[in-house]
Amino acid sequence: MTAFDVPAVPESLDTVQDRFAVWWDGLGVDDLARRFALETAVAEIAANIVEHTARSDRQAGRRYTVELRATEQEYTAVLRDNGLPVDLDLSAVTMADVDAESGRGLALAIAALDRLEHRHEGGHNVWTLVCTR
Repeated sequence: MTAFDVPAVPESLDTVQDRFAVWWDGLGVDDLARRFALETAVAEIAANIVEHTARSDRQAGRRYTVELRATEQEYTAVLRDNGLPVDLDLSAVTMADVDAESGRGLALAIAALDRLEHRHEGGHNVWTLVCTR
């Protein structure tokens, strides 16, 4: 398992992608489809955390953690942020219109993954992203 903590600011997105790449490369797995799926979803959820913090929260000190795990059955990423609670129904998420400037992140993550879950627990939004092997 790999775990790290970053501030909820745009610059953290590069760190998340860099750390994901190091973790995946360390697995020694040659499955580009799964890598792309999970990496895309992690990037989209991290971007949503950062965007939500900047747009509606604006409280200094917001952070999020990323945990990456691989088992014989699945690849999992868990992102936890200490931002405001997010109230959403993932079953109602749809792709934004072609002309929309945003609104695709959750839909892309859902399409890429075998499972995406969100819950609010202990003052944190917890996102669980899963790709089966």
